[in-house]
Amino acid sequence: MTFESIITSGESLTLANGALITGVALALGVISALVYMFKSYCSKNFAVTLALLPPIVAMLIIMVNGNLGTGIAVVGVFSLVRFRSQPGNSREILAIMLSMAIGLACGTGYVTFAAFGAAVVCVVWLILFSTPFGSTTKKELKIDIPENLDYDGLFDDIFSEYTTRQELVAVKTVQMGSIYELRYQVTFKRGKNEKDFLDALRARNGNLPLQVGRVSTVTEL
Repeated sequence: MTFESIITSGESLTLANGALITGVALALGVISALVYMFKSYCSKNFAVTLALLPPIVAMLIIMVNGNLGTGIAVVGVFSLVRFRSQPGNSREILAIMLSMAIGLACGTGYVTFAAFGAAVVCVVWLILFSTPFGSTTKKELKIDIPENLDYDGLFDDIFSEYTTRQELVAVKTVQMGSIYELRYQVTFKRGKNEKDFLDALRARNGNLPLQVGRVSTVTEL
């Protein structure tokens, strides 16, 4: 089986081929948006963007059609969109790249390859996000302590009981220097109760604020 373009070089695009390209791109865009929403929070704006991005990209690629000047203009448009967009996490970037790839494949006439590639990526996406692949018990921990406490080794016994690994990644002062905020990355031991861990820390830091959560997404890429 070979993948061939439905667009013949040097010939005008027919209405039937244009409708086929747009329809396939739109259908695959909707499918990619549904796959992205699987086990993930997604705003309506972003879902609609993922669904409509492939046919829009396909239209742009068809209009370029080997024209160097038009190609440079399209690159400029994509650069403008890139710099006006807020940075997203790795999953959002992956979804956008998939939609772009679908649009590029459809725009060049390789609709069967677009469908094949999108199907493979979507199936693998669903499998990997449904399994523990790449998952970790690492979390980010923030501890406030009074300025009169020496934080070096202060929580070592608690960490050894509840975690397999811990790393102090940042220290800063807050409230005019009266409080030290310690930021750790910790990996919990399996079967350990997180509330008991926090209670032990509270007894050590004078019941000042604690915070534990997922590691910041800025480190995902």
